[in-house]
Amino acid sequence: MTTTSRDATWWRNAVIYQVYPRSFADGNGDGTGDLRGLRERLPYLRDLGVDAMWLTPWYLSPLADGGYDVQDYRAIDPAFGTLAEAEALIGEAREHGIRTIIDVVPNHVSSEHPWFRAALDSAPGSRERERFWFRDGTGADGDEMPTQWVSSFQGSTWTRTTNPDGTPGQWYLHLFTPEQPDLNWTDDEVRREHEDVLRFWFDRGVAGIRIDSAALPAKDPTFPELPETFTDGSHPHLDRDELHDIYRSWRAVADEYEEPGVLVGEIWLPDPARFAQYLRPDEMHTAFNFDFMTRPWNGKQLHEAIRTTLEAHAPVGAPATWVLSNHDITRPVTRYGREDTSFDFLKKRFGTPTDLALGERRARAAALLTAALPGSLYIYQGDELGLPEVEVPRSAIQDPMHFRSEGVDPGRDGCRVPLPWTRSGVNAGFSPDGATAEPWLPLPDGWEERSVEAQQDDPGSMLSLYRSALAVRRRDPGLASEAFAWVETPSDDVIAFARGDHLVCVANLGADPVPLPDGAEVVLASAELVDGQVPPDTVAWYRP
Repeated sequence: MTTTSRDATWWRNAVIYQVYPRSFADGNGDGTGDLRGLRERLPYLRDLGVDAMWLTPWYLSPLADGGYDVQDYRAIDPAFGTLAEAEALIGEAREHGIRTIIDVVPNHVSSEHPWFRAALDSAPGSRERERFWFRDGTGADGDEMPTQWVSSFQGSTWTRTTNPDGTPGQWYLHLFTPEQPDLNWTDDEVRREHEDVLRFWFDRGVAGIRIDSAALPAKDPTFPELPETFTDGSHPHLDRDELHDIYRSWRAVADEYEEPGVLVGEIWLPDPARFAQYLRPDEMHTAFNFDFMTRPWNGKQLHEAIRTTLEAHAPVGAPATWVLSNHDITRPVTRYGREDTSFDFLKKRFGTPTDLALGERRARAAALLTAALPGSLYIYQGDELGLPEVEVPRSAIQDPMHFRSEGVDPGRDGCRVPLPWTRSGVNAGFSPDGATAEPWLPLPDGWEERSVEAQQDDPGSMLSLYRSALAVRRRDPGLASEAFAWVETPSDDVIAFARGDHLVCVANLGADPVPLPDGAEVVLASAELVDGQVPPDTVAWYRP
């Protein structure tokens, strides 16, 4: 076994594997992934070659939104295990050379959180209600919402309470579901509580915090309607300037430790300059690069995404992050096989056709393209197996995005189906031998043939490609550095860049083969080269 080093800059070039605990591995046979199952599978992550794992929320939660409705930040949900098991997992992962990053959700808590239950039991204007955004309604009887803001999950952003005597009461704000009331970050107690939560987990060996919906917590307390246009920082609930003071205080907490904690932001912003402000030296360390992930499979578009990303990060000295999907996004194998290969939440529909063979070829190429870029690399569980998006039967869907769209949006459960581990085990090896419980989401037919067991000894499999790419990335000095230089290409359909003096990545997104230079030594390719040429939808790494 290996242990992680005390390298304060490990995060700048790390490979980070996202674990969705509910769907990773079921250790106790109840059909739900848990910490026991994850602990048993740590050698798999070690052998894959990752530096850290990011776990989506594992806290006590009613699971109205997959755990992002947190009831208690200091308790593990019994469906996943116990606090003692979480502490053991963090330590055991370190022994395998894997650090742990966990999710914190500052924008809201669960409607079952003790603070919110106390607020509902208290009168308007009370101390208990100051931690949230309670407001009187408009209209003659207060029966109209305070604003017409639209939820990130579609639908309204306000829910009316009921007074103890049964009469209608105030309204409370929730940018997501009614089960996720928004916190009031002008309240000092809200700020202190979150700083204490950070210390609670850093004290237990967590290496980093992923900050959910990081551009949303601050609100304009006057609650104006959304303007048609707005200046930087003036949106009533997105990317407000006062957020930066919050994250400076979080950075101060993270810096208290011998190995400073790392802050990773989930920041969806179209303006690269505003995005970069969150990455100044006294704020977050890194933030997710959603622009690259949501672009179509197009050479010019992806070149532009890479260029603007690197240019935005350069002034603040932060490394970029590269990711192809996560627990919210349609998987690459499916996405890249569709007519529209970009991603937009509002465009998701049932029955969208895809060419899985084409999608897999492109997903293999995308894996090598992202692994060659400077900065940190995130891998969502199952992408290394080439898993496609699953169209979950309507009767089994649990994601609130589906229900709040009145059944139009298929939701995000399709990328959350439990992982297949074996060809013949219970639930494709997701559950232990002898288990009888059905998995929390149904597995599609043929899932076993996409399992780890089916791929691990196949040199042409997606799993073997990922393992090879991460092994080269770890040992090659150019890929381990932040060196980057564009290489001239014959057309906009081809992307090429050098990493140091001894490795070049070329990505052919066009229709015609691209010849490699004379004497080029191929290190790794996403598909077989033909007569020294890179075929369409293929990426190759070579030494000039």
